[in-house]
Amino acid sequence: MTIQSHHTQAGPRLPVELPAAMPQSPAGPAVCAEASGRTAARRICRIVQDMTEEMIRLACDRAPVRRDRRRTSVHVRQIAMYVCHVALGFSQQDIGLAFGRDRSTVSYACAAVEDRRDDLGFDDFVSAVERLAQSVFKRQGDETHG
Repeated sequence: MTIQSHHTQAGPRLPVELPAAMPQSPAGPAVCAEASGRTAARRICRIVQDMTEEMIRLACDRAPVRRDRRRTSVHVRQIAMYVCHVALGFSQQDIGLAFGRDRSTVSYACAAVEDRRDDLGFDDFVSAVERLAQSVFKRQGDETHG
C-alpha cells in the first residue's frame, strides 16, 4: 500500500491510503487495461488542471473577487482540457470523462483556447503550460536522440 497526498478544498493535502491492488474485471484483462488507462488519463488531466491553476496564481498579482473565481476556474479547466488534448494527445472522449464533461464541451474548450491564443501573453502562458505538461508526462520512447 502507498500513501499519496490528496488535495482538499479546505486547504492542505491530507494523506490518503490507496488500495493495494486494482480490482479485477469479470470481463477480463482487456477491460481492466482500458479502465486502468482511463484512470491514468483522469489522474493526468487532474494534475494538468492543478498545474494550470498554480501557474495562474503565480502569474496573478491580486486575489480574485467572488465573480472572478468562477470565471477563472472555467478558464483553468478549458486550458487544462486544451493542453491534455493538444500537448498530451488524449482523446476528447477521455478528457471529457476525466473532467466529468461531454466530449462536445472539450471541443468547445479547445476552440475557445485556440481563439484566445491570438493574444501574445495568453499564448505564452498556454505554451508554458504545454511545455511543463510535456516534460512532466513525457512518454517513454518520445525522446529524440541526436
